[in-house]
Amino acid sequence: MGEIVLAAKATHVPTMVMSEFDGPLKGKRQAAIDGHAEIGRRAREAGADTFIVLDTHWLVNAGYHLNANKRFRGLFTSREFPQFIKDLPYAYDGNPELGELIAQTARDEGVYTLAHQVDSLELEYGTLVPMRYMNSDAALKVVSVGAMCTVHSLEKSRALGAAIRKAVERSSAKVALIASGSLSHKIWPNDIYAENNGTFTISSEFNRQVDLHVLELWQRGDIATFLKMLPDYARYCDGEGDMHDTIMLFGALGWDQYQGYGEVVTEYFPSSGTGQTNVVFSLT
Repeated sequence: MGEIVLAAKATHVPTMVMSEFDGPLKGKRQAAIDGHAEIGRRAREAGADTFIVLDTHWLVNAGYHLNANKRFRGLFTSREFPQFIKDLPYAYDGNPELGELIAQTARDEGVYTLAHQVDSLELEYGTLVPMRYMNSDAALKVVSVGAMCTVHSLEKSRALGAAIRKAVERSSAKVALIASGSLSHKIWPNDIYAENNGTFTISSEFNRQVDLHVLELWQRGDIATFLKMLPDYARYCDGEGDMHDTIMLFGALGWDQYQGYGEVVTEYFPSSGTGQTNVVFSLT
């Protein structure tokens, strides 16, 4: 019987990749990279064989979609930030059997979901950045789930999360489940980005304070309170992808029945106006 052996909320800021190379950002995101490496280490220690990444950079306009190809290989250049991430090589094995099982389980639960095995369907950087550091040896398989959901309800995304867990438990897979997205996500307006040193600052003190409060709730295990505020948090603090990744994650963990807590493995940091962190959630 399969199981989710690790669950985490993770950043995927492009400056992590940029900080590897010579230039003004070299080394600036090492803490975030180290947090990803620690999540990868814990995943292996827990016996994981597959990463499922809930990717807020994969935009979907109808239905829910999984990239469940047998093999992923290519060079990725971000259409959003081609000056930040370009010609990024990647090669990972997929888990099409698990992807298809998740899609069928979700459909059985009334959530229209499709799994795809299409070579030209590329992974997005919400998956590629975490996998670069969590799965640097490409030893674990990868399934990516579209989580920038434009016309999807909280209830259906929560149900998809629950279906992911049910499908994993019906399989033989040991899964590390990663919600890939920011906390608050109000990017600096383009015209004032430079004058505010935007790469290393938050665009809204209100957003920063709410982010820090959310982290406090997670750390003390008050998940029920967080879930009550989640719709407003996503709305008023510009949650990335309306925080459907986070909704799916907690759906998989049992929603308000979840009794665990969050452990911050990368201290909160601002990036281009947004709030970022890496957090691992306890499993019992």
